[in-house]
Amino acid sequence: MTKVLVLYHSAYGHLETMANAVAEGAREAGAEVDVKRVPETVPEEIAKAAHFKLDQKAPVATVAELADYDAVVIGAGTRFGRMNSQMAAFLDQAGGLWAKGALHGKVGGAFTSTATQHGGQETTLFSIITNLLHFGMVVVGLDYGHAGQMTLDEITGGSPYGASTIAGGDGSRQPSANELAGARYQGRKIAETAAKLKG
Repeated sequence: MTKVLVLYHSAYGHLETMANAVAEGAREAGAEVDVKRVPETVPEEIAKAAHFKLDQKAPVATVAELADYDAVVIGAGTRFGRMNSQMAAFLDQAGGLWAKGALHGKVGGAFTSTATQHGGQETTLFSIITNLLHFGMVVVGLDYGHAGQMTLDEITGGSPYGASTIAGGDGSRQPSANELAGARYQGRKIAETAAKLKG
């Protein structure tokens, strides 16, 4: 059975929700899926003051276990148009895996959340994808089989580079049905691709 890791950081819960949708899609394709998060690097008192969602149930991942999966899907919020520091700090510790080629040929994908429509979704996805390519992974985005990314009927996330959601400046907007459908679609495509490559 193909093993998929959905690895995320979520300050306010939006990416936690998206991660679970990606996992649902991967499970639909018959994969064994784990949802894990990266360690929080913000001190607890500051995280509480900033109203971070601190009751997330997903276990915290370790860098070494990335090599145990056939596919790794990474979700991180944007900070000034690139992945947030929590995810960057985690991936920066993967030099040993990189040196051994431990992730070569595995499948990777990215998803994100921004406060605004044009708040750096695509550049954040590219910053994650850059890491995946340096690891030697095969990148699977959100292809146009998910036609919802082209709708003009609503404000929505999603691009060929990965699923995404728009949180709103105050974080009050939750992922829409269309955005969650895109996340499930991408998760399914990643799991299907991993199964084919695994043979």
